[in-house]
Amino acid sequence: MSMELTLDTVTVAVDGQVLLRQLSLTVGAGEIVGLVGPNGSGKSTALRCVYRALKPTRGVVRIGGDDLAGLPMSRTARSVAALTQEGGTDLDFTVAEVVALGRAPYLRGNQALGQRERQLCEQAMEKLGVAHLAGRGVLSLSGGERQRVLVARALVQEPEVLVLDEPTNHLDIRHQIELLALLKHSGLTVLVVLHDLNLAAATCDRLGVLSAGALVATGTPREVLTPDLLHDVFGVRVTVVAHPLTGDPQLLYSLQSSTERNRPT
Repeated sequence: MSMELTLDTVTVAVDGQVLLRQLSLTVGAGEIVGLVGPNGSGKSTALRCVYRALKPTRGVVRIGGDDLAGLPMSRTARSVAALTQEGGTDLDFTVAEVVALGRAPYLRGNQALGQRERQLCEQAMEKLGVAHLAGRGVLSLSGGERQRVLVARALVQEPEVLVLDEPTNHLDIRHQIELLALLKHSGLTVLVVLHDLNLAAATCDRLGVLSAGALVATGTPREVLTPDLLHDVFGVRVTVVAHPLTGDPQLLYSLQSSTERNRPT
């Protein structure tokens, strides 16, 4: 069951530096909201507040109306699943063992997986196309294979909220599309950071644009991904066209720099 996620005026300051400034954003139950912005704009910082790797300096994160900071960590572990940029493992567990770790918040001690847990793991591995790797050690996998294993682990957790930081990293184009299609039809509440704005436009119900730690725009991809905003935030000139099949905005970039365009002939 998915639940609404709310970040209410969340501010994060570390060593006197403000990384995130009064971020207010709501992700409705079953909605996919993407965070986009330049490097260092605060996207990953916002996600860390949701999966409690960081405590906001000010402001509140709520799940289903409950203040996340007031919930037991065991409840958070069942409610929020996260795929982080540092989400790998240095131990050579098998793929099946890594995926099964998603059930850890529901088990006590060394309790073995029951039939339902084993079925969940098998189904998740099938969905992510890694079932044939079940007996392989994760350290022997490619970056893309390992990424799909970690997404399977997150799904096995049966979270109410799924938080993903660059989930398409290391994936080839086929697996990028398959993963994002899976998220789109999952019914989960999803907050995701994506660098590829075309994939973000095709996947997300709404986008939040961050710049220098502040939310500068929010809305549907069509409302947000305008040439003026992209130039102001990312410093690039783009042409926005409608996808011929879906109507989603698609960005066409020029490799010619602003300096070259303005250079006298």
